Amino acid sequence: MSELANIVLRAMFLENLALVFLLGMCTYIAVSKRVATAIGLGIAVIVVQLITVPVNNLIYQHILAPGALAWAGLDTLDLSYLKFVTFIGVIAALVQMLEVAMARFTPVLHQTLGIYLPLLTVNCAILGASLLMVQRSYDFTGSLAYGLGVGLGWALAVVLFAAIRERMRYSDVPVGLQGLGIAFIVTGLLAFGFAGLTGIEF
Repeated sequence: MSELANIVLRAMFLENLALVFLLGMCTYIAVSKRVATAIGLGIAVIVVQLITVPVNNLIYQHILAPGALAWAGLDTLDLSYLKFVTFIGVIAALVQMLEVAMARFTPVLHQTLGIYLPLLTVNCAILGASLLMVQRSYDFTGSLAYGLGVGLGWALAVVLFAAIRERMRYSDVPVGLQGLGIAFIVTGLLAFGFAGLTGIEF
């Protein structure tokens, strides 16, 4: 259990997708002007990562990995070069199924998150999590913990950033830095803060 908690905490803080790997920055910058919006997007990212990372793990381990098809007499077949296309297809399909299910069973939640869900199909943080899961050779349980951790970490980063941006509306920001300029500076400072956690053992 402590190993799974370690995976979650490392993914949230030491290997934060937004502030350490700088993945998903387009959505991170665009949808972080209000805390309420950032929370909605953060919840959507957590749900999508929690589903797509373990599903992609199963597909990779049982179909794409070298020797995965040994049960079919194809022990020399290596389909790992298809992981990019396969993972993107899985992400797009699962995001669409999640959107349909939410519209059917939780219409209120769908109204809140529905506009953000299609954006997640093309978010490089979602694909990056699945690729990093393969690189780290997690099993199914580890990939489940990793999906939760990267989702929580990305959500934490975007909500923190949105809270700071809301406060900056009342700050005297120099004219040349208003807008994206100060947003990138704040992102850099947040990234320094998360980088300062490097070396901590959970």
